[in-house]
Amino acid sequence: MPQKLYYLTTEITPFANVTPLGEFSAKVPLALQAKGHDIRTIIPKYGYVSERKYILREVIRLREIPFTFDGEEKSASAKSAFIPKTRVQVYFLEDENWFKPLTNLVYKSKNGRVLADNGERYGFFAKAVLSTLPHLFWAPDIFICNGWQSAMVPGIYNRHFDGINEFYENIKTVMVIHDLDEYSQVSRADLEKAEVPIHKSLKGDMLNVYDVAAYETDAIIIFDKPSTKISTELLSQAGIKANKKKVTVVKWSDDETPDYIAIADKMDKVLEKLSD
Repeated sequence: MPQKLYYLTTEITPFANVTPLGEFSAKVPLALQAKGHDIRTIIPKYGYVSERKYILREVIRLREIPFTFDGEEKSASAKSAFIPKTRVQVYFLEDENWFKPLTNLVYKSKNGRVLADNGERYGFFAKAVLSTLPHLFWAPDIFICNGWQSAMVPGIYNRHFDGINEFYENIKTVMVIHDLDEYSQVSRADLEKAEVPIHKSLKGDMLNVYDVAAYETDAIIIFDKPSTKISTELLSQAGIKANKKKVTVVKWSDDETPDYIAIADKMDKVLEKLSD
């Protein structure tokens, strides 16, 4: 059954490809579109992405999208393009402070240190992305939230957007976990700043953002690759373990040349269940 899918990510090849998420986010949306889904993607507009080379276009209705973040009135804008040689639409979310200054390392500095403000940056990203729907005049059936970078979306959606108007009714969220690393550890202070619900069972000043999101999302997809099988460790974590009925583990057959069509087929089965 064709559905409207809003694919949220921070990398899409060729615009940004810091990790394998970039290639995944170019190939899988295309495969899902080929199945008949109405899919749109969104990533941050990093300063190093050439607007001329990739033909980014102004969209009048996506200028100065208002929202609140950390108790303050904010706004973000977005431009539009397509993944080259496809008809998969990409929105580029612009912000002078949070996205434009980033280098092509994106998540870390040149000395290799993880950026201390990643938690706040992607909380801002989540709130801004969710605020785009009335300006798109489009409401998805499902948010596909890729990685730790989009894991705050389910909680923010449930607390602040669900049911507020016709653009936010009966939308499901799917959290997609590609890796388990240091980036998924987010401070409680940053989660609270983004007003993300935190289940009372989760303790400590640093929390795994996947555990936090597990209580809020409708489905969880974990990718096990031959070189890095992360599902066992994730399913032992408090939040994921408590919500294991939501979990689908997808096993990749190859790290270097993944069968993205097969992966999209397996993801599509999860999406179908959410529409039942």
